[in-house]
Amino acid sequence: MAAPGENLRINGDRLWDSLMEMARIGPGVAGGNNRQTLTDADAEGRALFRDWCEAAGCTMGLDSMGNMFARREGTDPDALPVYVGSHLDTQPTGGKYDGVLGVLSGLEVVRSLNDLGIRTRHPIVVTNWTNEEGTRFAPAMLASGVFAGQHDQDWAYARKDAEGKSFGDELKRIGWVGDEEVGARRMHAFFEYHIEQGPILEAEGVEIGVVTHGQGLWWLEVTLTGKDAHTGSTPMEMRVNAGLGMARITEAVHRIAMDHQPDAVGAVGQANVYPNSRNVIPGKAVFTVDFRSPDLGKLTSMRERLEREAQEIAGELGLGITIEPTGHFDPVEFDAGCVGAVRNAAERLGYSHRDIVSGAGHDACWINRVAPTAMIFCPCVDGLSHNEAEEITPDWARKGADVLFHAVVETAGIVE
Repeated sequence: MAAPGENLRINGDRLWDSLMEMARIGPGVAGGNNRQTLTDADAEGRALFRDWCEAAGCTMGLDSMGNMFARREGTDPDALPVYVGSHLDTQPTGGKYDGVLGVLSGLEVVRSLNDLGIRTRHPIVVTNWTNEEGTRFAPAMLASGVFAGQHDQDWAYARKDAEGKSFGDELKRIGWVGDEEVGARRMHAFFEYHIEQGPILEAEGVEIGVVTHGQGLWWLEVTLTGKDAHTGSTPMEMRVNAGLGMARITEAVHRIAMDHQPDAVGAVGQANVYPNSRNVIPGKAVFTVDFRSPDLGKLTSMRERLEREAQEIAGELGLGITIEPTGHFDPVEFDAGCVGAVRNAAERLGYSHRDIVSGAGHDACWINRVAPTAMIFCPCVDGLSHNEAEEITPDWARKGADVLFHAVVETAGIVE
């Protein structure tokens, strides 16, 4: 298909203004955002996105997981759409760009096509996937996982947050349950643009990351059961300390990841002890282990070793233990044709670029199972993300959106 001319660019100022306006919804306490999924702030952000899409001439579709699909028609009624997007939900202490950049850059592709009077053969659909972050309702990428057939919708609806509220009830409460069957849509291709969430591009002075692979992931929730007891009056040798078990398993997670270098990471990120009182030995600990690698063999080995060593640690300390998987996907290899379109776009525009592996999970990792998919990264300052201090520059945002524009429009086909 014909490629857009190298002189064609998106409107970088408009994209940046849109990012800043969306960031006013669900502000954080330190300059970022707290727009967690299925909250009132999420509903408000969705409404603003819908209004912008309709103003750009798109029609909005909504499925029963709350996934939003803004469609710009193509000239061929039989051509499958080219999808583009990411997510609008954030971490509790999230930044202004994680996910949002990809959604609003997709909208900017449509706006720029309108400005330039360009028609495409394939329709273009800008997507907001529900609950990518997984911080309120585990696992991450929940709705795109249902779309791709990895999760059952009833199971997803039953996911509960820390207050016992279910995903299905909260989606209904905020008014964003659609009638469309999840996963019924067919795609010609899918492109997701995102901040890197790591330090490589900025450190190397590279403008565009051409994402070739995504790391696989295991999230394992460990529950240790001991005995609550007074910290001052219980002899050391008579304690059944769940907090001590958590500490030893946390150290084991680090050691296991280090033993699988290179290309493997692991940490305990979410952790709670009970009753969480300063003078009570914890009788219970619940924490999540996060292992990731682009190598399936390493990923499997880390999980198996952790399960074995955690059982041994619990046994030595007299603790009860359960280990429950709460999130998983195998390593991802993105579509060669879509990756090539991204790489060609960066070269056509004269932007520096390099191939890169995504260290984080993204909706594209699930959609890759049902449609040809690729991702684009732009740098972020100090590689910082999932933090209110997350930052990018307007220039980085614009150049990545230019690459997205060219890759999407080339794939959708310009009508001369």
